[in-house]
Amino acid sequence: MKKPIKSKQGEEKSGYLSNGDQKKKEKTLGVGYFQLFRYATGKDTVMMVVGGLCALIHGAALPLMLVVFGQMTNTFVEYQLEIDTLQDPSKECSNNTIYWKNGSIYEPAENSTVYCGVDIESKMTIFAYYYAGIGVVVLFTSYFQIYFWVSSAARQIDRMRKAYFRKVMRMEIGWFDCNSVGELNTRMTDGINKINNAIADQVSTFIERISAFVFGFMVGFIGGWKLTMVVIAVSPLIGVAAGLMAVAVSRLTGRELNSYAKAGAVADEVLTSIRTVAAFGGEDKETERYDKNLEEAQSWGVKKGAIVGIFQGFMWSIIFFCYALAFWYGSQLVIDTKELTPGTLIQVFFGVLTAAMNLGQASPCLEAFASGRASAKNFFDTIDRQPEMDCFSEEGHKLDKVKGDIEFHNVTFSYPSRPDVEILNDLSMQVKAGETTAFVGPSGSGKSTTIQLFQRFYDPKKGMVTLDGHDIRSLNTQWLRSLIGIVEQEPALFATTIAENIKFGRSGVTMEDIIQATKEANAYNFIMALPQKFDTMVGEGGGQMSGGQKQRIAIARALIRNPRILLLDMATSALDNESEAVVQEALDKVRMGRTTISIAHRLSTIKNADIIMGFEHGQAVERGTHTELLERQGVYFTLVTLQNQGTSNKNKDAISEAHEDPFNPKDLSRTSNQRGSVRLRSDSKLSIHTLSESLNIPSDYTFIPEKESEDVAYEHVEPAPVARILKYNKPEWPYMLLGSIGAAINGFVTPVYALLFSQILGTFSITDLNQQREQINAICVLFCIVAVASFFSQFLQGYSFAKSGELLTRRLRKVGFQAMLRQEIGFFDDSTNSPGALTTRLASDASMVQGATGSQIGMIVSSLTCIGASFIIAFIYSWKLTLVIMCFLPLLGLSGVFQAKMLTGFANEDKESMEEAGQVSSEALSNIRTIAGLNKESFFVESYEQKLELPFISAMKKANIHGLCFGFSQCVLFMAYAASFRYGGYLVSSEGLLYTYVFRVILAVVMSGTAMGKASSFTPDYAKAKIAAAQFFKLLDRIPKISTSHAVGEKWDNFRGEIQFLNCNFTYPTRPDVQVLNGLVVSVKPGQTLAFVGSSGCGKSTSVQLLERFYDPDQGHVLIDGRPSHNVNVPFLRSQIGIVSQEPVLFGCSIAENIQYGNNKCSVSMEEIVEAAKKAYLHDFVMTLPDKYETQVGTQGSQLSRGQKQRIAIARAIVRHPKILLLDEATSALDTESEQVVQSALDEARKGRTCIVIAHRLSTIQSADIIAVMSNGAVIEQGTHDKLMAKKGAYYDLVTTGAPIS
Repeated sequence: MKKPIKSKQGEEKSGYLSNGDQKKKEKTLGVGYFQLFRYATGKDTVMMVVGGLCALIHGAALPLMLVVFGQMTNTFVEYQLEIDTLQDPSKECSNNTIYWKNGSIYEPAENSTVYCGVDIESKMTIFAYYYAGIGVVVLFTSYFQIYFWVSSAARQIDRMRKAYFRKVMRMEIGWFDCNSVGELNTRMTDGINKINNAIADQVSTFIERISAFVFGFMVGFIGGWKLTMVVIAVSPLIGVAAGLMAVAVSRLTGRELNSYAKAGAVADEVLTSIRTVAAFGGEDKETERYDKNLEEAQSWGVKKGAIVGIFQGFMWSIIFFCYALAFWYGSQLVIDTKELTPGTLIQVFFGVLTAAMNLGQASPCLEAFASGRASAKNFFDTIDRQPEMDCFSEEGHKLDKVKGDIEFHNVTFSYPSRPDVEILNDLSMQVKAGETTAFVGPSGSGKSTTIQLFQRFYDPKKGMVTLDGHDIRSLNTQWLRSLIGIVEQEPALFATTIAENIKFGRSGVTMEDIIQATKEANAYNFIMALPQKFDTMVGEGGGQMSGGQKQRIAIARALIRNPRILLLDMATSALDNESEAVVQEALDKVRMGRTTISIAHRLSTIKNADIIMGFEHGQAVERGTHTELLERQGVYFTLVTLQNQGTSNKNKDAISEAHEDPFNPKDLSRTSNQRGSVRLRSDSKLSIHTLSESLNIPSDYTFIPEKESEDVAYEHVEPAPVARILKYNKPEWPYMLLGSIGAAINGFVTPVYALLFSQILGTFSITDLNQQREQINAICVLFCIVAVASFFSQFLQGYSFAKSGELLTRRLRKVGFQAMLRQEIGFFDDSTNSPGALTTRLASDASMVQGATGSQIGMIVSSLTCIGASFIIAFIYSWKLTLVIMCFLPLLGLSGVFQAKMLTGFANEDKESMEEAGQVSSEALSNIRTIAGLNKESFFVESYEQKLELPFISAMKKANIHGLCFGFSQCVLFMAYAASFRYGGYLVSSEGLLYTYVFRVILAVVMSGTAMGKASSFTPDYAKAKIAAAQFFKLLDRIPKISTSHAVGEKWDNFRGEIQFLNCNFTYPTRPDVQVLNGLVVSVKPGQTLAFVGSSGCGKSTSVQLLERFYDPDQGHVLIDGRPSHNVNVPFLRSQIGIVSQEPVLFGCSIAENIQYGNNKCSVSMEEIVEAAKKAYLHDFVMTLPDKYETQVGTQGSQLSRGQKQRIAIARAIVRHPKILLLDEATSALDTESEQVVQSALDEARKGRTCIVIAHRLSTIQSADIIAVMSNGAVIEQGTHDKLMAKKGAYYDLVTTGAPIS
């Protein structure tokens, strides 16, 4: 019956927590506590009820033991009194009463007879039985309480996981656009673990603690209500202290985190715009700025340490004062009013203390319940959500005969994740059955979107898509998708064998079908050449295969479906020429007789299409054959012209995505925003790299599931030696010394307590009342002294270690940040070193390392002194008894470890066994489009459920093991008491050992044992700290490939600014297979202007980056004033170069500071700033602002328009007084008016400097001394404007048609 009551209490408690917390929380805590159990069956409910009852009984065990303990104390006291009385030779004992030798009854002052003949051994045997009995009961109840709750939770969680995954796999694609894969995966692991925590062993622990609380008070009140009331009166102080401490700590932690977040924001801003920082040599300036914020965080951290120390000290001193008060008042009751016996005094006092302690320990459980409810909110919302298009449903028509006519009728569409961006705008077109239709057009014009609409991944906002005249919304989704074969630009393969991957196309196919399909896809030969042929594993995401091989496996997978309709979305764009020819041939074979839609950029793939459609801004703007469209001189014509010009070069047809219209930065923000979302549109995958080159964007925008990349980085690291960590903490040795002294004093408290406590028990057997009172008062005074001492020592320990730890953390963070800024730019291209990952590393690694020094040392010191002192005391008073108890010590230590483990809950250990299921789910969620296109949702659901078998079985096993361990650790204490008190009784009766010594020894050893166990587990993870430190040192020890030190490399005085590129070949370190520069030869004399023209991705910006020495060429040289760049001092070289890029990066400070950033070597005066601003046509605009040059520009310059940002960037470049000016599409993002202003600013800035311009509006570069037309990483023609026009080559075509270039 009691169970529901308990939970109601829990319910109110957590409700109360959330109210207090913030009103915000209330909104998120939408799930009532009992709703967490919505997946419980009858069997589970029974198990939980029985488990709850066991927990109740278990909770009552400790208070019951106190009753036994009290009676035992009485026995010892009576025995001692008898011994003392009988020492007088004139007294004797007969018939259990003491007589004088002359036969009269001995009556001391109070006129009462004195009993004797206490058989201490037999009494002790009975008590030992009691203890053992309680121990056995505890063993069983605690085993069942854990086993039942954990196993019933495991069963419910298993059902929950299955329900969740099944529901997620049924969701429409639009839902995945709005929920990132990472988030869903986290929800399936951490979210579920939180729910598990809220419904598993934590509940039984809560019941047990509450029951101990109730019974503790009952024992107290039954024993003696007066004393109970006194102790209760004091205990709120402890509660208040604990509460205040929690509040203070959370506030200060908040402050500390805020100021650290500021520092983190600085780090993030700097690392995100690392190219700008490097180009302007701002590394030292940034380190200072970062360190300033760290200082603030450090001071909050130290305050927090001090406050924790004060409160810890306060709590301990209160506890000792409380002891003093209780014993003083209690002894009054025992001696003066005789209301209590010594035993009941102990019973009452400890009863109330146990109750208070347990109440305190019950609160972490409430936290677990609250976070479980919060996680459940999202979880259950998803489970209860109805998908808009249900792929498992049987509804909808299936046509008997399919011709394959596809028509779009006035379709308007925008993606659910970005409802304000219209992708398709009233699109109407038709694709005839059996024909091949090619879609061409600039990036973002809606080509791929049409394909997704036809697959019914989305439904259009307006209009409709029809197949053979039927609206596809009326058709059965599964059936519709079974007609379609799709091959994408980057096909998703699953981590299994080649044969299995092809079977995904259609279930139940034979090996002959597979072989036939691979032959058609030109894949058969390469598969047979592999050692394991069709059983070759393709690796995660097909990673073991080359692009061409993946592509052909994907084509085979599409063909085995024998589709009526074939969709090719840039199917050959990711391939080199040779494999392209092979794949193209395969595609041409299979297109026959099928309706085919092909999206492509390479002419060879489009020319033989029956119809070509040109797209622009979400509409089909032109339609016709190759020749018809060339005459129209539209979208298609531009594409053709650019590509044909490249013919002189060997890869004539590599042209990527973003070329066909003036690049629109909105596209960028669009592609980059999706970094974490599931939806990476297949077509944007290529353009994103080309964009990042033309933009100087660190290419961490490519989609890498962040979890994985983190793990990869963390795997192979040897833990760092502690000595090296401590070396960084050297300057703080005085703090660490003080802290250790404090810790040592704290360690002595436990043994001293054992001494004083047993002494109190001893006073009760003194016959002389005055002496008795004196002793009691003295002991109470000693308790007060201990209280004061522990206050100071706790404070000392807390404060000193906080101080040394915070100083260390700050030092490490600063050093780490400096080390990051030292690295070459290529280091940041690696996705494991994305700004996010690096800032996290700065934040968490440094604070983890602190765990290996500071507080850790304190813990070790205090544990050691505690154990040492306890044993010395124990051995002095009775070495025999000590040896007996020592047998139990290892067990007690273990039990301490288990107990601490119980506090954190066991649920976390199941994480490892979940990995396999996690792989299935993340593979399924990352490739959800492919799976939907192949109708394989149910396959993955089944596979996931199958993978859950093992974790489930292991969870059930664990429930058993945890139950046993817990039961064992709980009953050890009782068994230890049984054995040691029984033996103590023997020593008292046969060897005349004082009973106070028995208590003293037992308490000292037992307490130090449990303290040892607890200490060992409460320490922050030591091993983790060592690994974190190793990560850190790995970063510090990394030698950058391009040194930015001021000492390395040559400098010279009269820097002229002559630049030559000699046969430069270059590939980006993160994409070694994509040749960006291919034998680039071009030179520019001092004071000349060189303009680069060419399509996106042809290596224009890359050449600029080589000049800045962000990278060095793989082959060939960049010569600066005739000296090879890799011998030149980097800071010196960069100080000669000013750069203005297309999207200039500004920092979140004032306009003046941003301009000053141009010259970080010395401080720039206001006059220079104004002069530079005037040259950049910026001054007049700034003067109109209220704060003039002190105006804040916002993060990354968000408060300003593009033109304003651009002009600040130009002023910043001019302030450097550079010899070389690099303008990377400096005016592309502007409207005509601001472009003219900025252009004149640039023309002004170019005077007398060597200048390299990358431009896409031809009007901006006609005045250049040399115009170099680039294609595929090499220059195809160069000369002045007039010369090139006369030559009638690529440049001429571009100018005459007015076609947009990049």
